[in-house]
Amino acid sequence: MRALVTGATGYVGGRLAPRLAARGHDVRCLTRSAARLRDVPWAGDVEIVEGDVADPASLENALRDADVVYYLVHSLGRKGFEKLDRDGATNIAEVAARTGVKRIVYLGGPDPADPNASAHLRSRHEVAEILLKGAVPAVVLRAPVIIGSGSASFEMLRYLTERLPAMVCPRWVRNRIQPIAIRDVLHYLIGMGEIDDDVDRAFDIGGPDVLTYEQMMRRYARVAGLRKRLIVPTRFLSPTLSSLWVGLVTPVPNAIARPLVGSLVHEAVAREHDIARFVPDPDRGLTGFDEAVRLALTRIRDADVETRWTGSSWPGTPAAEPLPTDPNWSGGTVYTDQRESRVDASPEELWRVITAIGGETGWYSFPLAWAVRGWLDRAVGGVGLRRGRRDPHRLYLGEAVDFWRVEEIVPGEMLRLRAEMRLPGRAWLEMRAMQGDAAVASLGDKPAAASTAVYCQRAVFLPRGLAGHAYWAAVWPFHSVIFGGMSRNIAKAAAATRPAPAARSTRGGGRVLG
Repeated sequence: MRALVTGATGYVGGRLAPRLAARGHDVRCLTRSAARLRDVPWAGDVEIVEGDVADPASLENALRDADVVYYLVHSLGRKGFEKLDRDGATNIAEVAARTGVKRIVYLGGPDPADPNASAHLRSRHEVAEILLKGAVPAVVLRAPVIIGSGSASFEMLRYLTERLPAMVCPRWVRNRIQPIAIRDVLHYLIGMGEIDDDVDRAFDIGGPDVLTYEQMMRRYARVAGLRKRLIVPTRFLSPTLSSLWVGLVTPVPNAIARPLVGSLVHEAVAREHDIARFVPDPDRGLTGFDEAVRLALTRIRDADVETRWTGSSWPGTPAAEPLPTDPNWSGGTVYTDQRESRVDASPEELWRVITAIGGETGWYSFPLAWAVRGWLDRAVGGVGLRRGRRDPHRLYLGEAVDFWRVEEIVPGEMLRLRAEMRLPGRAWLEMRAMQGDAAVASLGDKPAAASTAVYCQRAVFLPRGLAGHAYWAAVWPFHSVIFGGMSRNIAKAAAATRPAPAARSTRGGGRVLG
């Protein structure tokens, strides 16, 4: 079949697309920026087209000749997300009808039986209704909590359980949930795209275990080898306070924690399993909660997390926003902090240090200052400094690194990060590893030895209004400590990776290793 996958840079779409291609299907991925999929291992196996579900004109070419459209777009965490999702679903339904699409498959959430359900659940239900009422047959999969390495729901569960051996929890931790493993979600998504039956309805999907959130935390602790957790439910924690508590303890920011917590306030248990009539359960059976946790933790331990919730752009940031080269682009003002350092290491050794930045490695200077900046960002609704990175050894275009996102990467040469923290303007951080001879012009120095590299670092800020100019003036005194320290420490870290030469002893022909 010809399948169009929307949301291919997201958590589920980034796993679904390569699996469809591996099964021999013609896969087309819709993204607002084709560059975001440039570095994924499966980029050569799919067709990548640019478009936006908010722009009907851009969908015509993307949906043309498609048999199945996988609608995996959610505006979770964005201001006015209900209208954004409503408009996107309407556009997909209308363009799909005009272009001859045979089926739309949508991954939604539990059906909110409670009229006071969270805005997040109401929006998912509204999208499902729009697609089901459209002219093209639609299949809606209603999934509760998805358990898998890198999912926002799993990260929330993981950090709450690991960081809090004793906790006072809201009453919703005793609501029943039927979690499902990401591998089973993908099984049903693929199967519903491949069936020949003319199906036009919604299905509940869930794993084999029905648990409370409290039980999920206790069982996670057991699988992870942690001590038994003390959990005390209380009626005094409202969903709003709960989301603030989740945002404080976990990497999931408040803008995402709030709708996730709002969903957990209501029970999410499958009321039917009719999907098995069309797509049989996996031969191995549905994955139990304990096994799903074990698989996810193994992926995390092996640094083999395929996709992560941070893959989607943070709300309020454009899909593609390249670093400007003309000062007039920002009304004539571009603030920069540029530094260069000689490095007693090869460019390859320097590059390995550069691409290890962020996450557990940190930012090579004044950890407390970076931590405070992260706390302040979280306090005003930003992502903060705890998103970390998906792979500790390799960076990919478009992925998040703490409160930055990789905007451009030239292997062995240049890494450019775009800021996603809350700022009165736009900011970038660019790092380059250059051969000594190649950097002579920029340094105004004599040629260096062939093995010597030059580290070039540039921070760029485009202010927005008077607040932007005031912000740069306020942080300027700290740049020598933060950016200066970063430049010096990256150079030192690269030099430290170079093995010391072996020294020969003057007696007995032996060696003393330095």
